[in-house]
Amino acid sequence: MIRALIIDDNKIARSILSRLASAVNDLTIVGECSDAMEAYTYMMDNPVDLLLLDIEMPGMSGLELTRNLGNARPVIIFTTSKKEYAAEAFELNVADYLVKPVVPARFEQAMAKAKEILESNREEVKWADDEFIFIRDAHIVRRLKVDDILYAEAMGDYVKLHTPQKFYAIHTTLKSVEERLPAGKFIRIHRSYIVAVSKIDTLEDGGAVVAHKFIPIADAYRKVLTKRMNIL
Repeated sequence: MIRALIIDDNKIARSILSRLASAVNDLTIVGECSDAMEAYTYMMDNPVDLLLLDIEMPGMSGLELTRNLGNARPVIIFTTSKKEYAAEAFELNVADYLVKPVVPARFEQAMAKAKEILESNREEVKWADDEFIFIRDAHIVRRLKVDDILYAEAMGDYVKLHTPQKFYAIHTTLKSVEERLPAGKFIRIHRSYIVAVSKIDTLEDGGAVVAHKFIPIADAYRKVLTKRMNIL
């Protein structure tokens, strides 16, 4: 069963998408959100396979939400009343782009694409608390527990994966590391840093402290981080 989340600031649009979804086998709507931040918060605590995502919304746009989710994200289908965002949307590697009003035949076509993508992803790693990734460390391949990673730091053509004991420098990009790490546990806070949310000790002016290391927080990521941490 595909778990889909509808994100649109227009109640009527949400209702139409929900009705179209009800006619699709193996698809269930697990929730509806009226803005991107509400959706982001929902996804932190609930599994979602597919986003039916509007682009123009108050606050964070659908495009911004997609970028903040990174590549470790649900399959995304944009639903919008405007065509001019199509090129930018497909640069983000979304499954489809539906222009409102969405007709049943076109909706079914988009669902078929989403199902195909999800089917192809079924063999990928499923993350759990005791699981790990493999990294190439010097001339050997090493198993590294995900929960041991404090943060990832981009350094030129390398990324340093910091653990409590040491760091591992691997020849890759931060984007590639972000794709491999579970989005429910890690968050990008700067173009050069991804941190484990549970390892953040304190937030200070302009940054976060992880294992006594001060890590800068870029303004573009600050709001999402604050929301993610559910600060009182």
